Amino acid sequence: MAALVLVWGSSSALSLTSEEIIAKLRAAGYSQIQEVPVGKIKTYKAVREGTARSLIVDSTGHIAEVAR
Repeated sequence: MAALVLVWGSSSALSLTSEEIIAKLRAAGYSQIQEVPVGKIKTYKAVREGTARSLIVDSTGHIAEVAR
């Protein structure tokens, strides 16, 4: 099972690219990261510590887990 990672975009200079978001998720211990294109919102599937987790990553790179 994989988690869904939601990333809301911003046109500001502080916005992260998909590559930067994936690198940040890997550094935070997430694996099996896959981008799932959905309109303007970039979503990802990811696993951490063997468990699927839902996450929200804002345009500055802050990662927050979402309770299911």
